[in-house]
Amino acid sequence: MELTYSAQTTDFDPDKRYRNPAHFDRPEAGVTHVVVIGDWPKVVDAYEALGVEVSVIKPLISPPVDAGGADFNAGLEQESENLRTDRDGILRLIEAVEGISPLEHPGAGELSIRLFDALKAIHDSVITLTGERDNLAGEAELLRAEVARLKAAAEQPVDNAEKIADLKAQLDAANVQYRSNASVESLEKAVAELPKA
Repeated sequence: MELTYSAQTTDFDPDKRYRNPAHFDRPEAGVTHVVVIGDWPKVVDAYEALGVEVSVIKPLISPPVDAGGADFNAGLEQESENLRTDRDGILRLIEAVEGISPLEHPGAGELSIRLFDALKAIHDSVITLTGERDNLAGEAELLRAEVARLKAAAEQPVDNAEKIADLKAQLDAANVQYRSNASVESLEKAVAELPKA
């Protein structure tokens, strides 16, 4: 029996038997010839150890290499460590935003540092806006107080009778003639035109 080990997902030949080399754990019994498409050293070594004829074909596009090399494992471990560092930093930042802990620089992890920088900028903007809002609220309160004072002053009744009597007395003292039914404005104008002593 001939087996073909390939990571392909389409274009299967209906006359051949295929196995995915990514799931290989041991050679199958009764196999007389193996075709391996790609770089799958575990598959090749296992069948050659049993004396089975193995043909290796290099694909046009290489699938992932068999996960047996030390460099590959070291790279995976480093990538896993980087992801754990980012995850931990992001979790701390989420807790800070939720108010569980203070906002602190994560120290490591590209994504968590970028998230920290964005959150810090937002935090600083909120503090600035809060200060500006408080200043404007203080100014608005002062303006409200001034408007209330002016409103109260405008609502006080003006005692025109006293004012008219005072203006007429000044004009009488200066021997200036005026109409008996003169308005407050005309009396004020006549007083303003009196010669200064």
